[in-house]
Amino acid sequence: MSYVLAYACGMTQENCSMRTLTASEARTNLYRLMDQSAESHQPILISGKRTNAVLLSAEDWDAIQETLYLLSIPGMRESIKEGMAEPVDECAKELDW
Repeated sequence: MSYVLAYACGMTQENCSMRTLTASEARTNLYRLMDQSAESHQPILISGKRTNAVLLSAEDWDAIQETLYLLSIPGMRESIKEGMAEPVDECAKELDW
């Protein structure tokens, strides 16, 4: 979820607080970095000679993709906000589907 908030707020590389490693450092510690990223839900920036990449868990990537999809549906953002503002005890006990 922290990725979604960062992307939604327009996080750029200039104000990014991601941990940064060189490609060589990442190669040496890849399995440990994968575990750390999955546990912390924080991305890791890997800087290379030609380009950069970001390591994040598959679970977090799926969450980003789902959030982007949901926010692409007209009215969904407002519907989610309304639902979050409604007290749980006022929610319907049964659905009319």
